[in-house]
Amino acid sequence: MIDYKKLQNGSDIRGVAKDGVPGEAVNLSPAEAVNIGRAFAKWLAGAESKEEKDLTVSIGRDPRVTGPSLKDGLAAGLAYEGIQVYDCGLASTPAMFMSTIFADMECDGAVMITASHLPFNRNGFKFFTSEGGLNKNDIKYILTMAQQLAEEGADVPQVQAAQMDIMTLYSAHLRQIIIDGTGIAEDPLAGMKIVVDAGNGSGGFYAKDVLGPLGADVSCSQFLEPDGTFPNHVPNPENKEAMASISSRVKECSADLGIIFDTDVDRSAAVDTKGREIARNGIVAMAAALIADDYPGSTVVTDSITSRQLTEFLEKDLGLKHLRFKRGYKNVINKALDLNAEGILCPLAIETSGHAALKENYFLDDGAYLATKIVIKAARLKLAGMTIDTVIEDLAEPLEEREIRIPIQGEDFGEYGDIVLRDLADAVEKDPALSLEEPNYEGVRINFPEGWCLLRKSLHDPLLPMNIAADEEGGSDKIASWMKGFLEGYDKLDMTVF
Repeated sequence: MIDYKKLQNGSDIRGVAKDGVPGEAVNLSPAEAVNIGRAFAKWLAGAESKEEKDLTVSIGRDPRVTGPSLKDGLAAGLAYEGIQVYDCGLASTPAMFMSTIFADMECDGAVMITASHLPFNRNGFKFFTSEGGLNKNDIKYILTMAQQLAEEGADVPQVQAAQMDIMTLYSAHLRQIIIDGTGIAEDPLAGMKIVVDAGNGSGGFYAKDVLGPLGADVSCSQFLEPDGTFPNHVPNPENKEAMASISSRVKECSADLGIIFDTDVDRSAAVDTKGREIARNGIVAMAAALIADDYPGSTVVTDSITSRQLTEFLEKDLGLKHLRFKRGYKNVINKALDLNAEGILCPLAIETSGHAALKENYFLDDGAYLATKIVIKAARLKLAGMTIDTVIEDLAEPLEEREIRIPIQGEDFGEYGDIVLRDLADAVEKDPALSLEEPNYEGVRINFPEGWCLLRKSLHDPLLPMNIAADEEGGSDKIASWMKGFLEGYDKLDMTVF
């Protein structure tokens, strides 16, 4: 029997769902999905204070080849507990959340079967209620309950879930946002050429069912057809090859804009008309610029690896406040929710990975919603004879950037990582040439004369990720050299990555 708790990945569930990668045994099969479905049913009944027979749950999936069988298992487990189950077929993660919101659906819960940008053999589950995505403690409860149910055993028959067409409603929802945002009722995107790169994930609908019907020329779009083997490039806006692919396509087609999604469309990035990436710090700057006029002086929460230059752009150019918090999309979203509850206006929580959640959109990290706001801005600018790159033209970037991921050996990697970070902070305080960044909410962020470095523990893996940014040529080498000299004293760190 598998250890269910090992399927937890922060606020999601992820596992190996298919053979094919040496050393990676399957630990998430339809059998596990049945028990996870039963456990989610019990959790949802408690959360909604209803009996299971009075609850409805929608299920969607990305194109991974294991999606249909996992859906069948999950649906069987939910139905066994008495829940009415709806099968949404191929869908996006944000659309599945919206199935709990749209007036003619209003499901009590929703599940998206996806492993984001991970390889073809992986899969997993994301869970929602109308309050948003579940948190880590909720997932821990579900997996603990699933383990108990697995040990008890039950003969759970397969079911035929009722069909639900969420993507037609969701696409119409996005089209209406563009119509309202441009103020043009008929063909508001006429004359615009937009390249959409779905990476063979779930995002092809955005070109076919959102932009095309509004008059945009999407003929240069690529990799729109769902294919769970992801034959062209990793569907990930952080991937260099993926960004190079869409950048090249935008230039080749002389397009006004490029939009790229991850597999399940909760993340996105963009490319301007010259083929330049609007990603990482750039996508944060773009999202902030799009809300700055409506929320002057408000706070933007980002993850921990954003640059000094981004802070300067947000605060000096846009007049916003920047709170650099932790990695993890749920971390930044929850921090934004906390700030608003305290009376501090925070309209945007965003990671450099492309997870962008806006207060005006249920604090849902929705790549298509962010893309829609960018499309609206690009359309308005085109009417004025301008291009999208002008929005963040004053954003500077570090001259050099690199990331080094340092493995920690041994079972006690978490405690060992804490020791390294504590010692590092002590060493920096004793070095007059260096200083600790304050406030800082994750790991140790160090200010060097040449730039900065952040060393932190990975959210899920036995690693110490190290991000370096320098503002002068050769600066990243100097910072890396200092860090290597310090870290070489720790025998459980694999220093061969330097």
